Amino acid sequence: MRSETCLATNGNLDCTKSLLQQKIHSIEAIADSLPIVIIILDIQTHAVEYMSPNGQQILGFSLEEIKELGSNYQHAFFNMEDVMDFQPKFLELMNKNNKKDYATFFQQVRPSPAHDWNWYLSTSKIIIRDADDNPTHYIVIAAPVDPLHHVTSKVNRLLEENNFLRRNQKIFALLTKREKEILKLMALGESAIEIACKLHISEETAATHRRNIKAKLKAENNYDIMKFAQAFDLI
Repeated sequence: MRSETCLATNGNLDCTKSLLQQKIHSIEAIADSLPIVIIILDIQTHAVEYMSPNGQQILGFSLEEIKELGSNYQHAFFNMEDVMDFQPKFLELMNKNNKKDYATFFQQVRPSPAHDWNWYLSTSKIIIRDADDNPTHYIVIAAPVDPLHHVTSKVNRLLEENNFLRRNQKIFALLTKREKEILKLMALGESAIEIACKLHISEETAATHRRNIKAKLKAENNYDIMKFAQAFDLI
């Protein structure tokens, strides 16, 4: 089995290039027979060094064209909200630099803005290290998720909820501790009278809190209240 780390006795840059070519050559021998996309990227620039032919076909770009995109590769084909979600996990993987560690995540990919997003389940792992044992390249294995599979609909719901949370974080922060407590009860369908009894406050006070909460959240109906409560883990 070939080493994934350059030896200190070799020229560092030459050794890294040699290891990269060895990895690419090994992958090329089997890539066409696998129902996945295989990508090798530079850790510093996130530029693509290799992409299996089926990946090139999906994107409609040759490997040379993809390489020319450099660090713009992610912006060209990926949903950047997904990238922001799995970036901390990726950074942790790089910082730990453990030979056995890997990171798994969902991501949305499309050839262009004219196309719909397609879901992929991807796994990333450091594949090459330099003579000082610093990571230089990582590999991503991406498997398409059947759009009719129940996992896809669940992931879509989670993504929508996560996007809602991001958009409304500052608005939610305007609520007091008491208002958050009442928001939870509102989402559970409690009336002003029921809230008053449960929190030992007057019905008028409960009604005022309800009005203030709706105003701050710009909530028009119970569905809006429910969305806030779910997104911010109140229920």
